[in-house]
Amino acid sequence: MENVVMKEEVVIVGGGIAGLATALALKRVGVKSLVLERSNELRVTGAALTLFSNAWIALESLGVAHKLTSAYKPYEGGQVTDVASGVTKENTLTKNYKGEEWQATGLRAIHRRALLELRSIEKAKTRRDNDSFGVIVHLEDGTSVHTKWLGLKDVVHSGRCAVRGLGLFPEGHGLQHQIQQFVDTGRRSGIAPISNNEVYWSSTYQTIVHKDEEMAKGDPKVIQQVTLESVVGYPQVVKDAVKQSDMQSLSWAPLLFRYPWDVIFRRLSYGTITVAGDAMHPMTPDLGQGGCASLEDAVVLGRHIGNLYIRNGRTISQEDIEVEIEMYVKERRWRTSGLITASYLSGWVLQSGSSSRGVGWLMKFLRDTLFYKIVAPRLGGFLNYDCGKLPTASS
Repeated sequence: MENVVMKEEVVIVGGGIAGLATALALKRVGVKSLVLERSNELRVTGAALTLFSNAWIALESLGVAHKLTSAYKPYEGGQVTDVASGVTKENTLTKNYKGEEWQATGLRAIHRRALLELRSIEKAKTRRDNDSFGVIVHLEDGTSVHTKWLGLKDVVHSGRCAVRGLGLFPEGHGLQHQIQQFVDTGRRSGIAPISNNEVYWSSTYQTIVHKDEEMAKGDPKVIQQVTLESVVGYPQVVKDAVKQSDMQSLSWAPLLFRYPWDVIFRRLSYGTITVAGDAMHPMTPDLGQGGCASLEDAVVLGRHIGNLYIRNGRTISQEDIEVEIEMYVKERRWRTSGLITASYLSGWVLQSGSSSRGVGWLMKFLRDTLFYKIVAPRLGGFLNYDCGKLPTASS
């Protein structure tokens, strides 16, 4: 079949959270878009994800928050336990350091698939055209969509990896609906009940070459066994969650991030081409903001394009859209670079705080005194960010 070359007003390459949320945002303001994804299925790496108030504010703007809040309860609080000493600290997840209630619906964990299935996507394949400053996107029916390629520096390895899974308890897990974290030498684990029968768990650790090589093969039995060996000294609740894992939910991945100064100073748009989500600001999961920031991106980009679309009588010129995309990038640079920095530093302090080597006593002081007592209570405001509302498109 001869390829048919076609042009689309808006092409979104990538069917992850940012891509699908952006498509939904544009749809709500009256702009059609085409979403392309390499995989035949939705990208659902990771069994679940936590969404803070800033994500729920974005989901309300997208008009889908109510579909999720009816199925997932907000957490009542949380605990952080030092595995070595057994000391547990309580922390609130519903108020900021001033004692004020957070906006929106607070912190909840949801199944990742539940979020991604809010909108279906077209099956597609993409490839990079090395002979030009462009990308040719090939659809399965033989048509091609041309877009420009935006060059960005490669992401970097944080020196840590993460394992995630979903523990299944048919008879009920009997846990309180709160998040529990456990910190140990070079490792930090957490559990978060999603329902009465499901517990989302995760474990991040400093890179161990021989173990990483085994985990990278993707065998769920190996991932489970290596994880169980690593949490031998942990409370039984953690070991139970790992043992009861749905094998299909188990995943392993290196924790990658983009240097914040690359987000601040490097080009994030080229004409009418820009990036969002992990393509713009990959970050470590220590503040649970990867998916949240992606939802913010979608609303901010949709707001800029939607206001232009409505203001210009439902038409968009290339010159005008370039200006709006530049404004979107300007708005997101400092916000996302701040999240990358805060996430990385949080992980560094929390995971190093139980180290018994070298400056372990200093890291423990920074964790227990500086982070828990001063920084953590103020993160509520940082994570309660309001990305704005989408304009209403007239019928």
